[in-house]
Amino acid sequence: MRVRAAAVALSGAVVLSVFVLPAAAQATERPGVSAELGAFGAKTVLPKDSLGATKFTNAVINGGKDIVLGVSTKKSVTVTYTASNDSGIALTQAFLWQGTDSSNVDTITGSLGPVEDPTCTESTTQLGVYSCKAVFDIDPAKDFADGNGVAGTWKLFLGAYDLYANASYNDDVATTKLKRAATLTVNASPEPVRKGRTVTVTGKLSRANWTTGKYAGYSTQPVQLQFRKSGTSTYSTLKTVNSSTTGALSTTTTAGVDGYYRFSFAGTTTTGSKSATGDFVDVQ
Repeated sequence: MRVRAAAVALSGAVVLSVFVLPAAAQATERPGVSAELGAFGAKTVLPKDSLGATKFTNAVINGGKDIVLGVSTKKSVTVTYTASNDSGIALTQAFLWQGTDSSNVDTITGSLGPVEDPTCTESTTQLGVYSCKAVFDIDPAKDFADGNGVAGTWKLFLGAYDLYANASYNDDVATTKLKRAATLTVNASPEPVRKGRTVTVTGKLSRANWTTGKYAGYSTQPVQLQFRKSGTSTYSTLKTVNSSTTGALSTTTTAGVDGYYRFSFAGTTTTGSKSATGDFVDVQ
């Protein structure tokens, strides 16, 4: 992923209040746009603060879903939003960031920039209203390997220049959850088993570690043991067990009928949900 040169990088973070935006190609439709647009200005942006006449609304990150990342697979995330200004809009800028104060580098723990400048299209029925889209290609192996942010809540920063070079920005237009992907295994034994005998179900819950690039056991987490009768499509929960300090899972149940056993993890604020593929047990 390319963290845009428009941001000032300091110790792996980005001071979001000093963006410098490039001239906009789409500005040719209206007069009065300078060829070179400068910095947003000296005013610092405080958390949930905004400046300027451009209003940002209807922001949606990743279709409203959490962004769940493994250790190596890149994920393309789309951000859509509406930018409105009676003076028109020359260009917009979008960043995802994590921290408490966008004007203080010491409080910024992570930052991500889009692949290219956001694209904006003016409404044919409402002058000065633009539908915009930015695409972020997030590569956990590169973007988080050096400690650039952690799993949890990330914020959307949007900035814009109108057609007369007036700056606007809002550092907390919307939020999203960046989560670590989880893996979950299951094994039910013995197979086959006599009706009424004990079935032992084991497995392991792990989650992505972006720093090491590997999956590691996720300890002391509640995981449901579920069962689906052969010939049906719905799982029912039998009990809840906690993973060990290494992420291991082990429990027992009584064999009744043929069917599939699985573990299911609901997820947390930092880790995505996961259900194991059911393991079939033949009851005789």
